Amino acid sequence: MANKKLKAPVNIPVEKIRPFEGHPYKVLDNEEMNTLIESIQEQGILSPIHLRPIENTDEYEVISGHRRLHAAVKAGIKEVPAFIFAVSRDEAAIMLVDSNLHREHILPSEKAFALKLKMDAMSRQGQRTDLTSTQVGRKLETAEIIGEQINESKNQVRRYIRLTYLIPELLDMMDEGKIAFSVGVELSFLDEQTQYDLLHVIEEQECTPSYSQAWHMHRDFNSGTLTVEGIENMLMSEKPNQRQMFKLPLEQVQKFYPNANKQQLENYVMKACEYYNKALQRQRNRNSRDAR
Repeated sequence: MANKKLKAPVNIPVEKIRPFEGHPYKVLDNEEMNTLIESIQEQGILSPIHLRPIENTDEYEVISGHRRLHAAVKAGIKEVPAFIFAVSRDEAAIMLVDSNLHREHILPSEKAFALKLKMDAMSRQGQRTDLTSTQVGRKLETAEIIGEQINESKNQVRRYIRLTYLIPELLDMMDEGKIAFSVGVELSFLDEQTQYDLLHVIEEQECTPSYSQAWHMHRDFNSGTLTVEGIENMLMSEKPNQRQMFKLPLEQVQKFYPNANKQQLENYVMKACEYYNKALQRQRNRNSRDAR
């Protein structure tokens, strides 16, 4: 079906509009959403949302504008301006992903499920067999096509899609920056029960796995030797991100040692501590002699 759009936006009742089922982007009631609600209350929706007609109904599905629609409902708006696209659901899925992938802020989980949604839609359309590279005249696989469109390698596209195999709790930890992307990819190869076993250990020990630990878990899981005890032993071993660190604002030290680099400042602080410790020891010795 061709991407046919009405030339001008039309007003559609919000009760006739449905979110795109399975869309990957989070619509959160936060400060940013409150700002959007206030803007819509004052000025209305300045940029029409994009919809597609749902087959055999008088309703519509959102392609682009889930946040604007949510804010409009919260603001008490009864109708929203919209462009209507006469497209199939797979075409709409691709449009939905493409309209959001280049946002300034996109969570790892959102990008993962967005790329999977697009990959599935393109595969169903048969695009992995009917597109060729102009450079070498060869067929491109779907991951490679998507990668070229978003400036990523096909392997990086596959890594993102691997994240969709993580349990929600581990995905949330990735979105919060508690687990690195590379760690999440390795953990995605564990089955659901093993991931929940890992989550329990993470919560008990209040630490997260390093890349090396996640890689070893992936390896041991594949060989059938990974146990809960093995996970516990791995996470109990000290790693750099678990060591206690003492931090001091750089400018506080630089005023005593201007133009020094980081290593020089660290050495300066350590020598100062050693000097002060020796001075305290001399004072304790003097006090001890005076007390005799």
